[in-house]
Amino acid sequence: MDDRKIQIVIDSLLPLLKAGVAFTIPLTLVSFALGLLLAVATALVRLSSWKIPVQIARFYVWIIRGTPLLVQLFIIFYGLPSVGITLEPFTAAVIGFTLSVGAYGSEIVRAAILSIHKGQWEAAYSVGMTRIQALRRIILPQAARVSVPPLTNSFISLVKDTSLAATITYVEMFRTAQQIAAVTYEPLLVYSEAAVFYLVFCTVLTVLQDYLEKRLSRYSAG
Repeated sequence: MDDRKIQIVIDSLLPLLKAGVAFTIPLTLVSFALGLLLAVATALVRLSSWKIPVQIARFYVWIIRGTPLLVQLFIIFYGLPSVGITLEPFTAAVIGFTLSVGAYGSEIVRAAILSIHKGQWEAAYSVGMTRIQALRRIILPQAARVSVPPLTNSFISLVKDTSLAATITYVEMFRTAQQIAAVTYEPLLVYSEAAVFYLVFCTVLTVLQDYLEKRLSRYSAG
């Protein structure tokens, strides 16, 4: 690697890191937090006996899981202005990622709740708990432990998916890499550098995931 390329790598380090910390990570955290709330609500609705809300929830999950995330982002950011709804890039990205996390996460949460033995419900009812009390005190805490590994995988995937926000002009880490590459004319070098940053972020999260799973396993075993 010649001196010019080395200098480009060095000069790109701080802008990419800043974009990752200031834009990519907040976008991921906000979208995942809102998506998780939506996932739990959707899962609970789908497990209820309310026919119309169940059908609405199923339709929402079907639409989101059956269409590409990139297309959804384009509809939200570029399509909605045609009907008078204009959103900032960050807002559009949060909505798109939240809907995606909510749909996929709802299937994880729903499966986790269904995995809890019926005897847990019966035991809760036998001591006078209502369905809501049983869910809050008995079922959801157990389902949460079951959900941690797949939900953590979803979080790690979301970190990578946030790069799609570059297509709707949100200046996160990958968009910053695009801007640097446009000036330096070194797309392979700069994009590879951005890939390393994503790899580092995801590796750290994977290590934290392993640690969390071990702690939960010890807690469950005890």
